[in-house]
Amino acid sequence: MLFAVALPLLTASRAALMLWQSERVVATGIWGEMLLQGVRADLIQLGLMALPLLLLMPLLVTAEPVWRLWRRLSALWLIVSVALLVLLEVSSPAFINEYDTRPNRLFVEYLKYPGEVIPMLWEGFRGHLVVGLLLTGAACYLLARLTRPWLDQPRTWSNARFWLTWPVVVLLCGLVIRSSVDHRPANPASFALTSDPMVNTLVLNSAYSVTYAVYGMRHEARSSEIYGKMSEAEILEQFRATRELLGDRRELLGDAEIPTLVHQEAGMRRERPLNLVIILEESLGATFVESLGGVPVTPEIEKLKKEGWWFEQLYATGTRSVRGIEAVTTGFLPTPAQAVVKLSLAQRNFSTLAGILGRQGYESEFIYGGESHFDNMRGFFLANGFSQVTDENDYVNPVFKASWGVSDEDLFNKAHERLAEKHAQGKPSYTLVFTSSNHSPFEFPDGRIELYEQPKGTDNNAVKYTDWALGRFIEKAKKSDYWKDTLFLVVADHDIRVRGETLVPIERFHIPGLILGADIKPRVVKTVASQVDLPTTMLSLMGIGAQHPMPGRDLTVEPDGLPGRAMMQYNDHLAWMEGNRVVVMRPDKAPAHGRYDPQRKHLDSVPPPDDAAALEKRALAHSLLPAWLYREQRYRLPDTPKK
Repeated sequence: MLFAVALPLLTASRAALMLWQSERVVATGIWGEMLLQGVRADLIQLGLMALPLLLLMPLLVTAEPVWRLWRRLSALWLIVSVALLVLLEVSSPAFINEYDTRPNRLFVEYLKYPGEVIPMLWEGFRGHLVVGLLLTGAACYLLARLTRPWLDQPRTWSNARFWLTWPVVVLLCGLVIRSSVDHRPANPASFALTSDPMVNTLVLNSAYSVTYAVYGMRHEARSSEIYGKMSEAEILEQFRATRELLGDRRELLGDAEIPTLVHQEAGMRRERPLNLVIILEESLGATFVESLGGVPVTPEIEKLKKEGWWFEQLYATGTRSVRGIEAVTTGFLPTPAQAVVKLSLAQRNFSTLAGILGRQGYESEFIYGGESHFDNMRGFFLANGFSQVTDENDYVNPVFKASWGVSDEDLFNKAHERLAEKHAQGKPSYTLVFTSSNHSPFEFPDGRIELYEQPKGTDNNAVKYTDWALGRFIEKAKKSDYWKDTLFLVVADHDIRVRGETLVPIERFHIPGLILGADIKPRVVKTVASQVDLPTTMLSLMGIGAQHPMPGRDLTVEPDGLPGRAMMQYNDHLAWMEGNRVVVMRPDKAPAHGRYDPQRKHLDSVPPPDDAAALEKRALAHSLLPAWLYREQRYRLPDTPKK
């Protein structure tokens, strides 16, 4: 009954999603193959759902007293299984619209934060939520009626007949789950039929997508090995060679325990190092910045960019806030695993900008408008160098409170208040300010901006409001005593709704970056840069020399004319970009090569170049390096013990 009910249901859902995304599906020209391979993926998931009951059968069906329990248990199992399939499938359109992929690990991770997620769903996805719950409830009701006759059926099979057939059924179920006679069982890479990652997820079903993602979370310490393997010695050799290729002149200290440990001299000499404020802007990708090819909703940033360092080709390392936090606050390279903010081995003695500055006498504070425990931010920060966390519980009579916390103007008012207090105390400080108004369902107070479009609750309007709040904050900061002693970095954590038909939509990783304050002179940074280059560069501009393990470049001393590099993690794909040359690492597949055109904002596939092997080695080494550093607890400051 499970297979008879669920297979048509999942096929119908897949066909409907393919019709909805027909423009991208048609471009692949493989409608029939997608549907056929989809049935294969469905059989795998249904086999996984059937297996637990099959393994319990010998305990529950060979004796008459427990037969009644078996009937009820199997009926309940069927109802719950199909209800789960229905719930995930009806959730898929909204999830695809938001993340350009079927439900995956994010679907599970967000369940940890009902206080934030439930109001967000109710305000921004109310229709989807109501329809999903109604359809799931209807499925439960219909299946309950369908299984009712089964509850009264007598036991008719003899034990001999059972023991003759049960091993065969279990074997068949195992073959269905494996779905392959090769040395490796089928996995999501087996269903990657096109170069469009979103279309590939349509071949799967959402339960399988979530199941495999959760399974993969158990192996995060070795997550990057999906791209290939390399010895530790070769990883470090490639790391050193890449530094030379990029013109990195800083001295590696040769510490066997901390192999990326570098001695960095400040690029700008100062009598007294500057304070630091990092403003991490939620989802503020280049798509919202007119001068970077986006819509004109950031007039304040457009004005401010003429007053400091402006990055023309800055790229995020991932697609989630926690990934941007990882890059900007620790300088850690991305992996297919969760960001280190949430990983167990990074919850103590992990190198962060706050930890580095703490050794220079700085006090560090995280200021957020929502609940700081979200994504384990509070725990990670306080365990790794931050001395104070300010969140929504610390705001008295905020102007506006939304699903994700107080408004950005409340946030910036609090930041201004705290910075003034710290300056009056004469203490060197580092402050991380994380905005949230530009997060679905895009709630912000009325009467602040002239709306860019109707209705009010859109991403463009929310970005324009956040930009307005930022402009007011910088205006107040310029008039304050702390301005002349403080360096400000304004940067996005990631773009919103990262999607595209290429293996990695590089144009959606493009983000704005601006450094201003104190005595910073205007400069346009044209080289390709990554978020991981920002903490090292900020240290240099602040006038601080330090020993640290961050692999990012110091753009204050980098020779002109170098192409630069960036790394971008997109689901299970990792793009390594040098200048406009790109290699995309894929699980269980050969790397793909491309050239990125920043004018057209498009990644074009190209044949492997003459130096493809060397390029692929650099990409593989830098995908394996962070996972190895994390697993071996080698990303820490000198004289810091392992956890």
